[in-house]
Amino acid sequence: MLLVAGALAVSACGTKAPKQLPPEPGPATTTQGPEQPTGPVAGSQADFVAKMMGSDTIHFALDRYDIDAEDQAALSKQAQWLMQYPNKRATIEGHADERGTREYNLALGERRANAAKNYLVSLGVDAARLNTVSYGKERPIALGSDEAAWAQNRRAVTVTID
Repeated sequence: MLLVAGALAVSACGTKAPKQLPPEPGPATTTQGPEQPTGPVAGSQADFVAKMMGSDTIHFALDRYDIDAEDQAALSKQAQWLMQYPNKRATIEGHADERGTREYNLALGERRANAAKNYLVSLGVDAARLNTVSYGKERPIALGSDEAAWAQNRRAVTVTID
């Protein structure tokens, strides 16, 4: 008797095919609000770095802090961006390679940062918007004790701040 009841219960659970199948799924449709911007927020440090494409950093020869033609082009690009965002401030970081004393490299980094700042000011950027700091040899970007590493570390980097 239990066997018959179980068989009836299982057969009652069977489903019949519907008379009509639902339509095939089409492309997903969603309601969208305004299109979200992609990429960095305009006027941000990320925007600055993206627009500079490497021109946020200038490099120097050994024991030098003069601005050459390549540096002028990079600083000109920086000045254009800074003029586009007149409320943005920037810090110019001066760096040196590992050779020389700590004091010498701090002074050299300061001269490099000031050279970059002075060039930006000559292009019309308000000096009050620009700060300088020297890290000397304390923050190398390239590790190593060869000319390739030293050349990368002799630099001035512009960083925007709010």
